[in-house]
Amino acid sequence: MSRASRRIGFACVTGSAVAWSLGGLFTRLIPVDVWTLLAWRGIFGGVALALAMPFLREPRGWAALRAMGWLGVLFVAQGALGMIFYLCALTHTSVANVAVIYATTPFMAAVLAWWLLRERPGRGGLIASAGALFGVAVMVGFGGHGGWLGDAFALGMALTMAVTTVVVRRHPEVPVLLTACLSSLLSGVVCWPFGEPLATHAGALGLLATFGVVNFAIGLPLFVLGARRLSPVETGLIGALDAPLAPLWVWLVVHEAPNRATLIGGAIVFASVAAHLAASELGADTALEWRPD
Repeated sequence: MSRASRRIGFACVTGSAVAWSLGGLFTRLIPVDVWTLLAWRGIFGGVALALAMPFLREPRGWAALRAMGWLGVLFVAQGALGMIFYLCALTHTSVANVAVIYATTPFMAAVLAWWLLRERPGRGGLIASAGALFGVAVMVGFGGHGGWLGDAFALGMALTMAVTTVVVRRHPEVPVLLTACLSSLLSGVVCWPFGEPLATHAGALGLLATFGVVNFAIGLPLFVLGARRLSPVETGLIGALDAPLAPLWVWLVVHEAPNRATLIGGAIVFASVAAHLAASELGADTALEWRPD
């Protein structure tokens, strides 16, 4: 993989992390129950991504999905499940707890890739991932609060993201944008009967539409483009920037000031990511590329 391609990958995954870090803020700003939130976010997100897909040029989308057979169906279903887990986690535990559990994604991706694909990541990526995980652990261990149910939802969300990361890296022909669009619509349809979507007022609908566009039409395409150029561990590592950014947006908009642990932990995450990027640029971390056992 060329250095220019890796730079594009870093930039894209960073952009997706910024877009997805706004999820906690949206859940705090939108005054609806979680099922209504899931229903409208899924519908708006799926429609927004469907409108964006013609410009993203994903070749052989439907043909590739049909060729996957039952695997394609399962991939769509696990994507929808991950989306449901994500918003349920944000409504049942703190944003910081969701962030620290999400930071385990690169470790899950590494284990899955080794177990299923017999591939292993370089030492540098794992060290940087451990640093990022330590940073978000500081945020939660010394200042976070939440409930076990929300933490369990967050763990499920992290696992589905790890599966997606490994599949995208190993099989770039998988129509990820199409499957994500279908997953989003499926999550919305499944959650619709459990909420009160038709009772949502216009102001909340505007925020829900923005939520869907930012998460799917912006965040997801950037993630897919970046994940195809990086290893699963690197993708998860850069995605850990969500941890310090999520409470930052809540602080700036909702005026919930982060505590000292959040600031220290966020600084550690940023430092881990910055050190990894610097090492890659200097050519010091030659073990970052994936290689077979």
